[in-house]
Formats: sequence, structure tokens, C-alpha cells
Amino acid sequence: MMDNRFATALVIACVLSLISTIYLAASIGTDFWYEYHTLSPAENVSEAGRSIWEEFVSKDADEKTYTDALFRCNGTVGLWRRCITVPKNSHWYSPPETDMTTNCISFSLSDQFVEKYIEPGNHNSGTDLNRTYLWRLQFLLPFVSIGLMCFGALIGLCACACRSLYPAIATGVLHFLAGLCTLGLVGCYVAGIELLHRKLPLPEDVRGEFGWSFCLACVSAPLQFMAAALFIWAARTNRKEFTLLKAYRVA
Repeated sequence: MMDNRFATALVIACVLSLISTIYLAASIGTDFWYEYHTLSPAENVSEAGRSIWEEFVSKDADEKTYTDALFRCNGTVGLWRRCITVPKNSHWYSPPETDMTTNCISFSLSDQFVEKYIEPGNHNSGTDLNRTYLWRLQFLLPFVSIGLMCFGALIGLCACACRSLYPAIATGVLHFLAGLCTLGLVGCYVAGIELLHRKLPLPEDVRGEFGWSFCLACVSAPLQFMAAALFIWAARTNRKEFTLLKAYRVA
């Protein structure tokens, strides 16, 4: 027998869990974690010619090369891709255009685990362990978070099949761990960006800010914590009341 309070709490927890999963999946799949805004991207591109985006999309582009392009060309960075905004007609002999297009290139799996250097672009400067492991964690943590929530959902389905609230405690614990992973993802990303900008400061005419993809991840974490709290509260309180009711009937 389940009290209406517990049923309501479980429904709300499931809705929060679903919303947080959607938000986190959308943030992983979009490219607006960090945005750079340049005052005159078209002029910047025309000065350097076509080499800017040729180097940007090159497989051999190092961190400094593509970061400089992001600075100059209204770039955006996600967990999986980096993008710049350039004129459609990019030939060196053509005048600057106002008709712009966005070009993106994906980070390969090897790029996600590549070493970061103390001086970006200088392979002889030594490995920057802090930035290296922050970059790797920001790639791994969102998948761990989604995996924990999916596993929690399976346990929840088992709880429904068994008509018992006891497994909901495990679902709540898994959601709490998923929230910690999402929070860790946000922290790793912020720390990584701050350390990168210490190595490569923003030019005077460039402004950087966190984008809406980053905000979705920030919202997802508290939703996961709230869902975890509701799952655990409903399971523990229902179990306590059931125990008291059973003791009363025996007496």
C-alpha cells in the first residue's frame, strides 16, 4: 500500500529526473559552452587571409592555433566541437563581407585525451597536468552521470514491477552520485577555461562568456539532487510508516 504523498513525491522525482537528463544530454550535444565575441570578425579574417580557418580545421592544429582562431572569429566551444564564424567568400583577393557562416570541427577521441602543455602550442614546455586531467574529466563525467541516471531508472522500473518503494533508495543514491558528477563537470570546465585564459589572455577587443549549453548543465545538477532527495525521502518514510503500522497490527 502506497500513501498518496509518496506517490506524488515519486512522480515529481521522475519528472525532475527526466528534465535533468534532457538538459544534460542537450548540453553535451551542443557547442555553446563558452563563447567569444569579437568586435569585427570579418576584418580580422580578411587581414590574415584564408589561412585562419585552414589551420583551424587542420588535423594538426594545436591548442594555441585553434584558440587564436576562436578569439578572432567569434568562436564557440563545446565538449565535442569548436566553431568559428567566417565570411562565406574567404578568398584573399575579395573584399570583406558581412554575410557570415559558421564552420565547425569535432574533437576526435584522441583530442579528448591529448596532453596539455604548460605553454600552449609549445610541445617542449612540459605537460600541464592540471589542465590535462581537467579536460579529460570534463569529457568523461557527463557520460558517467547519464549512465548512473539510466541505471537508476532501471532500478525504478524494477521497483514498480515489485510494487515496492524499497529500491527507490538505490535510485535516489544513484541520482545523488549523478548530480555530483554533473557538478564536477561544471567545476572542471570552469577551472579549465580559467587556466587556459591565464596562459592565453583574451585580446582587448574580445569578450568571453559562458554560453547556454553550460547553463543547461548548471541547471541539471540541482534537478538531480532534488530528484535524489525525493526518491530517498519517499522510500525511507514509507518504510518507516509501514513498519510502525505492522507493529501496531501485531500489538
